[in-house]
Amino acid sequence: MRMTQPRPTIPIAPASNALVRAACKACSLQELCLPVGLSDDEIDQLDRIISARQSARRGTYLYRIGDPFRNLYAVRSGAFKTVDISEDGSEKITGFYLSGEILGLDAISTERQNFGAIALEDSEVCVVPFPRLEELLREIPALQHHFHKIMSRDIVRDQGLMLLLAGMKADARLSAFLIGLAQRYASRGYSATRFRLRMTREEIGSYLGLTLETVSRLFSRFAEEGLIRVDRRELEIVDQKGLRAIVDQRD
Repeated sequence: MRMTQPRPTIPIAPASNALVRAACKACSLQELCLPVGLSDDEIDQLDRIISARQSARRGTYLYRIGDPFRNLYAVRSGAFKTVDISEDGSEKITGFYLSGEILGLDAISTERQNFGAIALEDSEVCVVPFPRLEELLREIPALQHHFHKIMSRDIVRDQGLMLLLAGMKADARLSAFLIGLAQRYASRGYSATRFRLRMTREEIGSYLGLTLETVSRLFSRFAEEGLIRVDRRELEIVDQKGLRAIVDQRD
């Protein structure tokens, strides 16, 4: 039986009509969450189903393991981690979600949240009621197609994690993780070489199946070898080819 830790959950605050109407057209997530080519009328329909925005302070739950599945959440700002809680109360991180990414897709089949989602920093999400979204997906084929692409992307990411944990040495795991983060930031129009790590080294270790000591040692080694520069959580990838070489030599 899973046990959750007593972190507070921030209640949903209804958005004003003006905010709801502007949610998709003016949102910085538009190109990430919506397919190119939706008409203004179709975007208006999507606007209308976004009933609220929800804020989550750092360290608070957006939702908990076992909660009924009702909504998807598009991260507008900040970042989240998803966690599984073992019987002894220990936390295992199963994913990280950045601005522009969708939380809650894994719960569609079970209709219950399989993991808890915790804010890594003060964050905000758009709340998308799934029953209303399903209706809209049936009405707008382009939106349905894009939604399937988002689901496929998450499946690929999960498969990538299994490969990380099963077939790579510690240095290859961290290298692949940093390269993946760089790609995710680049896809959102940010720098692919300089970005802020939203998660701690301990959290990275939990995700990659490594100890804090191993992660810290590898960061130091990568810096000494000129692959990266690190200033607390500010990271610069200096030699991406070098990081890729570590991944390619994982066998």
